[in-house]
Amino acid sequence: MASSRDRQRKLARAKLDRQMARRAAKERRRRRVLAGVGSGVAVLLIVAGIAWIGGAFDSDEADQTAAEDICAWTPQSTTANTNLKDVGTPPTTDIPTSGTRDMTITTNQGDPIKVSLDNTMSPCGSADLAYLASKKFYDNTDCHEITTYGAIRCGDPSGTGLGGPTYSVYSENVPAAPEPSASASPSAKTPLYPKGTVALIGDPPGTNGSQFLIFFKDYSPATPEYAIVGTVTSGLETVTKMSKIATVANEAGDKVKPKSKITIKSLTVGDAEAAAAPSASTQS
Repeated sequence: MASSRDRQRKLARAKLDRQMARRAAKERRRRRVLAGVGSGVAVLLIVAGIAWIGGAFDSDEADQTAAEDICAWTPQSTTANTNLKDVGTPPTTDIPTSGTRDMTITTNQGDPIKVSLDNTMSPCGSADLAYLASKKFYDNTDCHEITTYGAIRCGDPSGTGLGGPTYSVYSENVPAAPEPSASASPSAKTPLYPKGTVALIGDPPGTNGSQFLIFFKDYSPATPEYAIVGTVTSGLETVTKMSKIATVANEAGDKVKPKSKITIKSLTVGDAEAAAAPSASTQS
């Protein structure tokens, strides 16, 4: 079991590395083109180059490639991991990249938990959750872990920590660890994952699927690895109630499994909402 899991992690990491290398290569080519256009010797070439960069000459295939670059949905094998559930793959077009969208989690533990998903900082993470919600992926599933670092872990229908869809997406919006400062006291530092933060969790990190964390207390790890996707806007009392449920050992022997079930009855995600325009009083 351990060797199979290690092999899965290595394959996922290799896929992620190849994906990031392709993105870096495309960006280098783009910069070379821009530099060449900037130093062009003919107006016609300059105009043509600008038009090309703007997409005037792009084919449908090029448009599709550009769309895929926004969110790279990386296939995952059900042969390597039998805990995965095939519900298709999210679309690569019309992905909101600004504003917010509302996610509502209805559980058996109290009032619904409402979350504001951040399309600007985490467009792919938001699109991932929205797609899975549309497939009712989360309905009637249990949150399988109350972590030792202060979060409720949900989104795995298999309850093993290895479950999810047959695709993954790279991490966005992972906070950077602050530089150590001798003058600042630990209590004065802003937590990397404040209470109420919702973040995606992948195994290994960077292979996010359906699983997410809802933090019920502040958390600042030495090496941040969870991709922040949103913030709880109401229902934090329900999250606090969940955090107080006693835990028992799971199949791996870790005492993190809720003794009383935390069941997601339904999880829905609304349409994207545009960011609010500045008011007249704030404009100069």
